[in-house]
Amino acid sequence: MKKSNRLAYYIEDLWTKGFKLTDEEVRFIYFGKNSTDAPEWKIMLALRITLRVQKSFDASFFLSLLELLNSDTIKTKKEANTALKDKGFV
Repeated sequence: MKKSNRLAYYIEDLWTKGFKLTDEEVRFIYFGKNSTDAPEWKIMLALRITLRVQKSFDASFFLSLLELLNSDTIKTKKEANTALKDKGFV
């Protein structure tokens, strides 16, 4: 799998598991990706936490999480998980 397609495959995998994101929600996810210039692993993590906590896609919650994860101090998945624990998301 190409790294540039990981997000698309992840969204497709969510679809097969029953999380039916609308076209507008998918466009917003890619808007968040483009506006923050975050790596795909951070976008997928923000999306996973959003769906887990909110039980559906919440655009403002997703973007807030993505901005938190995309801070300069978070470079690894371990640091991201620590930040999410500190904020009470995990």
